[in-house]
Amino acid sequence: MRILLVEDERRMAEAIRRGLQAHSFTVDVVHDGHSALASAAQQRYAAIVLDLMLPGLNGYRVCAELRRTGDATPVLMLTAKDGEYDEAEALDTGADDYLRKPFSYVVLVARLRALLRRGGGAPPVLRVGDLVLDPATRTCERAGRPVDLTPKEFDVLECLMRRAGEVVAKTEILDQVWDLHYARDVNLVEVYVSAVRRKVDAPFGVRTIHTVRGVGYRLEDFDA
Repeated sequence: MRILLVEDERRMAEAIRRGLQAHSFTVDVVHDGHSALASAAQQRYAAIVLDLMLPGLNGYRVCAELRRTGDATPVLMLTAKDGEYDEAEALDTGADDYLRKPFSYVVLVARLRALLRRGGGAPPVLRVGDLVLDPATRTCERAGRPVDLTPKEFDVLECLMRRAGEVVAKTEILDQVWDLHYARDVNLVEVYVSAVRRKVDAPFGVRTIHTVRGVGYRLEDFDA
């Protein structure tokens, strides 16, 4: 799942980014309020982790503007301030949860996952023929047999299954699965799609993921 992290302290932002990536989140990072609003307008995120004290626009104003424009993305607000009025104001401006610094990554990830469950309900199980992917438990199976995928393989397959029957460009997969720290190299997508094929198609003697030359890939039920 893709997360937007808004944190002006760059060392803290990098530490949080790495912590979230270790739990299979894809993370985009910006460092000020105006950039947060621009990123949220351009990209759909599963959740936003929003620091309170930001240059330009503070977290309260960013959150309020998101809600004013109809953006219902779950927001977890972070702050070093300790006071019930600050927490109340964060919730009143539209934040869904509030976490004080310092915090453990275990708690941050647990809060995020709880937020995602509450915000839009548990993500639906994806099914294409006998191929089943459960984003909530991050498990995959085909014909009732478990398929062991690495975190990035899982994300690539999820991207394709959410658009089953459609052609998904390699650049779209890059945008959805890899954060902005990675070079924009579509060869990375080709490597991971090949790895996914070896796990979800080859052992079952089927062909589900098709290459659309010069564009990207299309996933469809092999019985269709």
